[in-house]
Amino acid sequence: MERKIRVLVVDDSAFMRKALARMLGSDPRIQVLDTASDGEEGYRKTLELRPDVVTLDVRMPGMDGLTALMKIMADCPVPVLMLSSLTKEGGEVTLKALDLGAVDFINKSSASSAMDILSIAGELISKVKTAAGVDVRKMPRKAPAPPVRTAEDRQPPAFRPGISRLVVIGASTGGPPAIQSILTQLPPDLPAPVLVVQHMPVGFTASLAQRLNSLSRLEISEAVDGDRVVPGGCLIAPSGRHMTLKNGADGFFVRLSDEPEGLLHRPSVDVLMESVAKVAGSRAVGVILTGMGADGALGIKAIHEAGGRTLAQDEDTCVVYGMPRVAVELGGVDRSVPLERIHEAILEELEF
Repeated sequence: MERKIRVLVVDDSAFMRKALARMLGSDPRIQVLDTASDGEEGYRKTLELRPDVVTLDVRMPGMDGLTALMKIMADCPVPVLMLSSLTKEGGEVTLKALDLGAVDFINKSSASSAMDILSIAGELISKVKTAAGVDVRKMPRKAPAPPVRTAEDRQPPAFRPGISRLVVIGASTGGPPAIQSILTQLPPDLPAPVLVVQHMPVGFTASLAQRLNSLSRLEISEAVDGDRVVPGGCLIAPSGRHMTLKNGADGFFVRLSDEPEGLLHRPSVDVLMESVAKVAGSRAVGVILTGMGADGALGIKAIHEAGGRTLAQDEDTCVVYGMPRVAVELGGVDRSVPLERIHEAILEELEF
């Protein structure tokens, strides 16, 4: 018989504790060991029970979720799934939690009453199962120090016609810290634009873009339909919209759309990369990072077949070696590279 995934639920709301435990317990592969009403109790029970996964509320009285996360990762590292609310403060705290070692997060804003609590059940169960397979030794323990941004760095990137190269990055579980590691090490005079798809719940990509922009020497923003693509600039696809690359009279720009419908992810890495392969062809550098599933494998293969250069994060540094593995198996990857060297590999490929 397959061993069940043992979960500890930590939330200050009695309603949420009961609801989360009931949802998780409905899956035959999951066993809820216990619940805790604050960070201190959650930390203590993690030490005592050694669960396979902890679900941890971000905002709690007394010891909050971030403090409990830091103590758990320091004294008894286990996969932690954060439950957050979609607010500006909630988005910033959630991204900090990912820096500190949380595997992933769920937006619980839509599950505030008994009428809509089931709206997160499928996502919760899926992410707990994914988290249970994560090697927490690969998770970061602290946020990296940001580079010093000069006044020159902060100038908006200038439009230069005739873009010679373009970088496109796709990621899912474990992606935000990986993307941060790469973008914060690229120079402000990068001779190529960067496009990014990161699977996140709707509303959180704005916080991700703002955080990355504050840490990087590139100019990073959440994409708006019609945005021009310029060297030294980086556009993050907004949650809930597909992003594609288009070729206009005065250079590249992005288009946002709800089409195609019916895909598992929106934005989709495949949708963006396939458009990049058609528009940029051999001028593209595709990068596939940590993540569950196969999104991006067909897209990066399309870039490879169009003559572009392709990179994948290697298995040893992936939180979840899913998307890169499928991309490698399909023959779409030129090189597999450790996360800490991907920025160097991108610069090498831009000079190819």
